[in-house]
Amino acid sequence: MKRISMISLSSVAAVALAAGTASADHSESHAEFDAEADMAKRVEAIETLNGGPNGLNAVIAYSFTAGFKAREMADVGILKGRSVLVKDNIETEEWPTTAGSLALKHNFTRRDAPLIANLRKSGGVVLGKANLSEWANIRSNDSTSGWSAVGGLTRNPHATDRNACGSSSGSGAAVAAGMAWGAIGTETNGSITCPASINGAVGFKPSVGLISRTHVVPISSTQDTAGPMTQTVYDAALLLSAIAGEDEADPVTIGVPRIADYTEGLSDFSLEGVRIGVMRNQVGNRDDVKAVFGTALEDLERAGAVLVDIEFEIDDAIWEDSFTILLFELREEMGKYLGSIPAIGGSGDETDADVAPRSLADLIAFNKANADTEMRWFDQGIFQAAEANTDREAYEKALANALRIAGPETLDKLLAENDVQFLVAPTRGPSWVSDLVNGDNFNGSIGFGSPAAIAGYPHLTVPMGHIERLPVGISFFGAKWEDHAVLKAGAAYEKARTAELPTPSFKPWSPQP
Repeated sequence: MKRISMISLSSVAAVALAAGTASADHSESHAEFDAEADMAKRVEAIETLNGGPNGLNAVIAYSFTAGFKAREMADVGILKGRSVLVKDNIETEEWPTTAGSLALKHNFTRRDAPLIANLRKSGGVVLGKANLSEWANIRSNDSTSGWSAVGGLTRNPHATDRNACGSSSGSGAAVAAGMAWGAIGTETNGSITCPASINGAVGFKPSVGLISRTHVVPISSTQDTAGPMTQTVYDAALLLSAIAGEDEADPVTIGVPRIADYTEGLSDFSLEGVRIGVMRNQVGNRDDVKAVFGTALEDLERAGAVLVDIEFEIDDAIWEDSFTILLFELREEMGKYLGSIPAIGGSGDETDADVAPRSLADLIAFNKANADTEMRWFDQGIFQAAEANTDREAYEKALANALRIAGPETLDKLLAENDVQFLVAPTRGPSWVSDLVNGDNFNGSIGFGSPAAIAGYPHLTVPMGHIERLPVGISFFGAKWEDHAVLKAGAAYEKARTAELPTPSFKPWSPQP
């Protein structure tokens, strides 16, 4: 196993070419897949592209023995030795799980999250840990996505001076760069779909309950879920099939209507006559995004879909209610998680006195004591607000309101009243310049992901083109538990897509004629 340091970028051109053609390697035929050779290519990409002054910082740690493991797993399960990077807020037995924070730098739990155990049983090889926005971007309103004290700033492979979004920043950047066949991210609200869209990858946030959250550093028991990030919809469905499953320790997974194989029927699904709602008010205020989205809509119509324009604005009360939910659940769920981890010695030796944080208050104290490394760029205002949010009655009222607005009064209503099976919108605009001093620069006018995140409904993003070589994605939404149908729709669009997709440059962005 290896922890990443500064690595040469001497072979950038060769690996960039491999990354640019990676989607061709991810076909539905498993017969031609050479696990050991593919793993060698992924490790070379990490060693070539991850470190150095312009390196991506997408991977925190990776395995020296991944090639041997790929050979061993080549005939196992549905994944047959495929490489998977895991966001570093999900526990794996090989490495510490840090959530990007120095407070958990020595958090060696020696346990696999159930979703990782499912991955291994299905023949997946855990290649390493992916960088992320520290604490999944829940520490401060002034944060820069993709930065963590453990991993540094993740860079976008399409423009290394630009942001990879978050919080599954390393997962998205690594998949786009060809560093792994697939990656696992987590989402509370946008943390899979935004980095997938901005890095030019497929990202799927499943219905909450399809995948276990046990041994995953939490934010919200209402909204949290893991999900696949890959280069094709088929591969996302395959990875979802591998990691989904029931977990007695996570009640929301019990009795869920999941299926065994989410790839079934993807290649044959037709959009002929399928009614799709177009969220016109969520296309945003950028003409270039409107143009790329317009081409995607033309592709959908050419494939036989019936498009229905929808003008809709969500009840603004949802935003305050949703934030109340996150604050209350963060304090409670973080305390439960921290109480479950083994002792952490001051030197990383478990025989030392335990210095493991056991509560959100302990994390706040740690950040204050280590402000030069943890809070150089942004504060911990959200942590502090969450620690003070103890009003259970207000929380329960906010929870009921937010779930009602996001589900029955928004997604369910739009699908039913417009007689459509899916909704579509641009996922996000193009990536912005990373700025540790001033923080993120989101265009909030673009996208419709929050209702699905809050209600726990499925959300798929698929690359739909680019703006000045910066990727943008299209989002597909469906009803709760309609994950398979959403994946089918995304796969059908992917086949119909006419837009050119950009190839990562692994250089800072520059204008071209």
